[in-house]
Amino acid sequence: MAVTIQTDKGAIEIANEVIATVVGGATTDIYGIVGMASRKQMKDNINALLRKEDYSKGVVIRQEENGVTVEVYTIVSYGTKISEVSRNVQEAVKYALEQQLSIVAGSVNVFVQGVRVLPD
Repeated sequence: MAVTIQTDKGAIEIANEVIATVVGGATTDIYGIVGMASRKQMKDNINALLRKEDYSKGVVIRQEENGVTVEVYTIVSYGTKISEVSRNVQEAVKYALEQQLSIVAGSVNVFVQGVRVLPD
């Protein structure tokens, strides 16, 4: 499924994989995020961090009337404030979608799938 944007010159369709790549890139740039996690942990391997080409496994996009709803599945670093990291992810994802793809995110839901201790 793709997100469709209507313009005066026609329609633009953006594939969910493209949106997931933008969302994943914005998410992993946030301090306190170790990486992206799969939304189906049992099926895809519980402990695996997603690589850039697999970000679509950790992002769900649904087109709605007021824009898109984005669900992001993450793994956070031990010792960080989860609520603050999640809020930063929400802001970064909304900004990245608006700036790079001209898509308005109605809501960004962050799901923390795990906590990891980073080596020194």
